[in-house]
Amino acid sequence: MPTICVCVEPLFGDNSLVEKAANVTAAGFRAIEFWFYDAPEDRNLEALATQCRDTGLAVNDMVVNSPDGAIGGSLVSVADKPQYLARLRETIAVARKLDCKKLITCSGNTLSDVPRERQHQAIVETLTEAAAIASQEGMTLLLEPLNSLVEHPGYYLDSGHEAAEIVREVGNPHLRLLWDIYHMQIMHGNVLDNIAQYIDIIGHFHAAGVPGRHELDTGELNYPAILSSIATASYEGAFGLEYWPAEADHATSLARMRQYTTAAAGWV
Repeated sequence: MPTICVCVEPLFGDNSLVEKAANVTAAGFRAIEFWFYDAPEDRNLEALATQCRDTGLAVNDMVVNSPDGAIGGSLVSVADKPQYLARLRETIAVARKLDCKKLITCSGNTLSDVPRERQHQAIVETLTEAAAIASQEGMTLLLEPLNSLVEHPGYYLDSGHEAAEIVREVGNPHLRLLWDIYHMQIMHGNVLDNIAQYIDIIGHFHAAGVPGRHELDTGELNYPAILSSIATASYEGAFGLEYWPAEADHATSLARMRQYTTAAAGWV
């Protein structure tokens, strides 16, 4: 059965990572994800590891490099490959301490002076090496396309179709597709058909309401139908809630999202 996973970064203001995780656990969720192990501050991962062991909370995934490549380098840049692979190894070492086995990777921003096909090939070449490292380490990389129309102008991999093509080109089961329903609704729409087309290579989902990136029960997306479709496809990964609450009380917002997703799909 898939697990509902909560990205803690947009939640509970300036609370520490450990405090955010505790609040998510109190709301009844059993898995979290977060972005970088070393930003924006010392994140006290030893305390998080202890908390996870004591409460049964799982860390589903964390992020290797930032969308613009400022942290960890860009996949589109051939010159950044050594930096990216070094960052990947560092992140894997941290992930092991948290029993986390999935790592999100971003493409970086488009290089205006490099042909697009060369940037595509650079991604394939670097991810071929990265996926081999992930395989050796028992990890899975999740390649994430993002929207370039609202949050990430200039981001190279704004097409879910190209991202799927890259995953298939690399052809290693330790590289999967992260299908962020919020981002891909903005770029493509046609949510159910696109998920059905790529469900065999999707390793993780992100979700938020469109527009606004708020709670899932706001906006134009029919999440009960989406969750039902994913369940019907026998998907066994996690379904990540990565949203910025419109509701002032984040604990109340999370309780609402737990009730909403559980009612829609019966997942926990």
